[in-house]
Amino acid sequence: MQKKWFGIGMAAVMMGSVLVGCGDDAATGKGADEQVLNLYIGDDLPNMDVSKATDTYSFLMMANTMEGLVRLDETGTAQPGLAESWEISPDSKTYTFKLRDAKWANGDAVTATDFVYSWKRTLNPDTGSQYSFMLYWVKGATEYNQGKGSEAEVGVKALDDKTLQVTLNNPTPFFLNQMSFPIFFAQNQKFVEEKGDKYGTSFDTILSNGPFKMTAWEHDTSVTLEKNADYWDATNVALDSVNYQVIKDSTAAVNMYEAGQIDRVGLVRDHVDRYKDTPEYSLKPELTNGYIIFNPAIKGLDNAKIRTAMTWAIDRDMYADIVYHNGTVGATGFVPNGTSDSAGGDFRKAAGDTLSKKTDAEVKAMMEEGLKEAGIQAADLKLKLLVDDSDVAKKSSELLQEQWRSKLGITVDVESVPFKLRLDKEKNMQYQIGLSLWGADYNDPMTFLDLFLADGEFNKVKYNNPKYDELINKAKAEADTKKRAQYLVEAEKQLMKDMPIGPVFFRGKAFATKEYVKGLVTLPYGIDYDLKNVKIEGKN
Repeated sequence: MQKKWFGIGMAAVMMGSVLVGCGDDAATGKGADEQVLNLYIGDDLPNMDVSKATDTYSFLMMANTMEGLVRLDETGTAQPGLAESWEISPDSKTYTFKLRDAKWANGDAVTATDFVYSWKRTLNPDTGSQYSFMLYWVKGATEYNQGKGSEAEVGVKALDDKTLQVTLNNPTPFFLNQMSFPIFFAQNQKFVEEKGDKYGTSFDTILSNGPFKMTAWEHDTSVTLEKNADYWDATNVALDSVNYQVIKDSTAAVNMYEAGQIDRVGLVRDHVDRYKDTPEYSLKPELTNGYIIFNPAIKGLDNAKIRTAMTWAIDRDMYADIVYHNGTVGATGFVPNGTSDSAGGDFRKAAGDTLSKKTDAEVKAMMEEGLKEAGIQAADLKLKLLVDDSDVAKKSSELLQEQWRSKLGITVDVESVPFKLRLDKEKNMQYQIGLSLWGADYNDPMTFLDLFLADGEFNKVKYNNPKYDELINKAKAEADTKKRAQYLVEAEKQLMKDMPIGPVFFRGKAFATKEYVKGLVTLPYGIDYDLKNVKIEGKN
């Protein structure tokens, strides 16, 4: 799911209510279940431009109003989407997708050319896509995006209206699954160019080809989706509409659930204990981490030992329990538990604990060494922590403030801002320290580790270590999965040695869901959930 940027409160405020109406059912004497689903998100959608979006909320809406070449099932396995079939060459470097008959919501046919246009628009340097690096597996993509090659050399082309051919630089085992992620979706060139700078900013500047289409978007308030009658598989979509509200307070959401107004709610802290022994409770795996970002332009934060001490000072297990208490655990490295190492194993088990627990004495000693190197005192570090304006973020910041005060003697103020503004501030380096989250776009450690390449679009901490870059680039080019996995392990160890960021937790997902909400698929990576097969059944 950034890769995708998260709001701190995302675990608490992910999904909301299912409101159902009544109709007459002469055969049973009961009201029929109206197929209207009400959900909620933790903040407004920053951007619905396929090439420019970077956040989990926008990607979620795109994935339910549009469709990629493939869809993922609940196990994370690729299933046919807009591509009804595909072939992979013996060297695993050429993919040929056969598109099914599908339409855009304006009646235009979805063609292979729509994918070619979309990918090249994303890669065009003039577009300014932060997510363009996701297409760097494609031959010629890096060169075109960085102004060193031409558009014609990009390895994606339409052999005909229904055949898309993609050529990669190297075998990429997770490439097929990536086709379910919005950055790889098609775009209708005529529509995009007609809307110009307004494309993706309102419901009427968005064009769907998926199960639902957006029919209303009141910024900071609500979003409405309705069934897309032009979707190729519309007969198998049960829901007529999905209504979203923007709600940031997790306790308010739980209260609505208990009052019968909300039928699915994310759970954190004491709310988990309230529901964990009920049939409504579920705990889902997730490949998402949370970590501290340090701006190296700030005096003191340019010192690796000070950054390391600030990371070590956080009791990560206590943090996970107090703030979330929902399957979230303290981080033992940067790459979350459950991430494949691409060689048939678990990366975290292969790498071990690259971020181990330290005693208070070790933390203090590291801090003193760092302060001495930097030529400053702890009192000179008057820092500000940038977080979202959610209740979960408030709890997080309070705990971090106290940990740093009590163990390091550092005073840290808090700057609480809306989700979209936090993303902008981080992108423009307008922060001192911050608390950020990253969700995997695909199940591989690369989705986390290539963040910190020196020229990476999401390298918000300006980390620059040639040794690290060399390891990541070797892994990208390595066909031997065991050698590739080892390069990535070595890269994470280097990252934890330099500590440009400070891992805090690996997040879990806990929910309470009314039992009449059927068919909801919650995904461990990429997009949070898929609404295509949801049905309201047994409400009345």
